[in-house]
Amino acid sequence: KNVSLAIPRGAFFGLLGPNGAGKSTLINILAGLVIKTSGEARVWGYDIERDMRQARRAIGVVPQELNIDPFFSPREALDLQAGLYGVPRRDRRTDEVLAAVGLTEQADVYARRMSGGMRRRLLVAKAMAHSPQVLVLDEPTAGVDVELRKQLWEHVCEMNAKGVTILLTTHYLQEAEELCDRIAIINHGQLIACEPTVSLLKRLDAKQMTVTLGEDIYALPGVLNKFNVELRDERRLVFRYPPSKTHSGEILSALQDAGLTVVDLVTKEAELEDIFLRLTGNEEETEQ
Repeated sequence: KNVSLAIPRGAFFGLLGPNGAGKSTLINILAGLVIKTSGEARVWGYDIERDMRQARRAIGVVPQELNIDPFFSPREALDLQAGLYGVPRRDRRTDEVLAAVGLTEQADVYARRMSGGMRRRLLVAKAMAHSPQVLVLDEPTAGVDVELRKQLWEHVCEMNAKGVTILLTTHYLQEAEELCDRIAIINHGQLIACEPTVSLLKRLDAKQMTVTLGEDIYALPGVLNKFNVELRDERRLVFRYPPSKTHSGEILSALQDAGLTVVDLVTKEAELEDIFLRLTGNEEETEQ
């Protein structure tokens, strides 16, 4: 529905949205797997219709679905993939890519004998086989272990540092918050946000401070009534406030004026998950 966005070259770009929002459809249009009904799309400056061959060579896609030949080994699958893109044998990076996704020991094992996590690794490796300028990761860490996730992101970040543009879709919002320098959110096929991650996080003007006291209290001192504060238990107070209007120093000064001793405090900033739920209309879940 009139989705218009530009992903800067060399960016680590996050494309987020609820299930059915249109993320995979957009990716499949860029990859040439779905025919667009209108508009224009370019990959690395190449129109996906007028410059079809160049656009296809410029992009590598890791799909959500496990789509591999069970009777090929990872080494054979990568050689075939590179060959389909016209990469000469002398320029193929098969062993390097297999090492990057942790499949060196399984390089010559039939894919049908590999675990689900290893098959997911193979999908990532296939997308990297022809050294694309744009790497699209559609839920790449779904169903994989923590070790692979760490290893995968290290390699992807290295690629990004060398100039490869990364487009990531994921339901692990903390992952997107940590990795992406720019994030777009789509909902019901419409683009509802597209801005730098830091700017997006500032949209929700909210912060939480949990204060542990050195003495028991059973009622809030009057000096604290001007704040949105909850007495969690006899020694813990939880303050919720907009950082643009209230500074943590004001709260600490009020506690001092009330004669209370602070022995510990923990602050929690607005997270991408809070913004996501707010923008996609799930405010009740946000409150929980």
